[in-house]
Amino acid sequence: MIGAGMAIVALIGLIAYNLAPKVADRAETQKYVPSADNPDPSTAIAGVEKVDYPAGTHVQAPQRVAYDRIPPMGGPHDQYWATCTGTVYPAPIRSENAVHSLEHGAVWITYDPAKVVGDEVAALAARVDGQPYMLLSPYPGLPSPISVQSWGHRLALDAAQDDRLGQFVAALRRNPNTHPEAGATCSTVPGGFDPSAPPPFDPAPPGPDAVPITADPQSAPAAPMPTEPR
Repeated sequence: MIGAGMAIVALIGLIAYNLAPKVADRAETQKYVPSADNPDPSTAIAGVEKVDYPAGTHVQAPQRVAYDRIPPMGGPHDQYWATCTGTVYPAPIRSENAVHSLEHGAVWITYDPAKVVGDEVAALAARVDGQPYMLLSPYPGLPSPISVQSWGHRLALDAAQDDRLGQFVAALRRNPNTHPEAGATCSTVPGGFDPSAPPPFDPAPPGPDAVPITADPQSAPAAPMPTEPR
């Protein structure tokens, strides 16, 4: 009986040992959930770049936008958003579609395929796959190995295991205080954006006919935009 009791105590101790870090991680992440008192918790995350962009300027493919950041994190964008229902894109996608997803409250994780490979890509995909209001795609030529974007916010990272990635997602995904179109859908737009064959990424610099980042709000109409319950 004593031996059995000791075994049970040891088992309980082992379970507690394994669960403790997960509980601590959840508690740490909870600090970055937005609230009335803390509408933008990303201000407490080291390295987050923040820019204010007006909403509602739309272009039609193949029109380019002269974005001021790589990857972009706001500004004029395509009338159709990239599907962002926990979507993992194996190839680079058109930035103008991804920026529209940010306007809807999505978090877009990008990585340089020349710097991030194998298990690192798998770790990013596991974080995104099936998670609402998230998308992942390679982005050649990034200044950092990984860059994560929400509307008007960006964070450069060196590794998928950086704790700030989870903090960024907790603080900004569907945060109604930080993106223009709260409640807008991330689902596929029939006839507008096909996630199985998305518009291609263009690595060339935008030409002289590109829409400037400070474009006039008079623009192409947005795609019909159903909303999803919060």
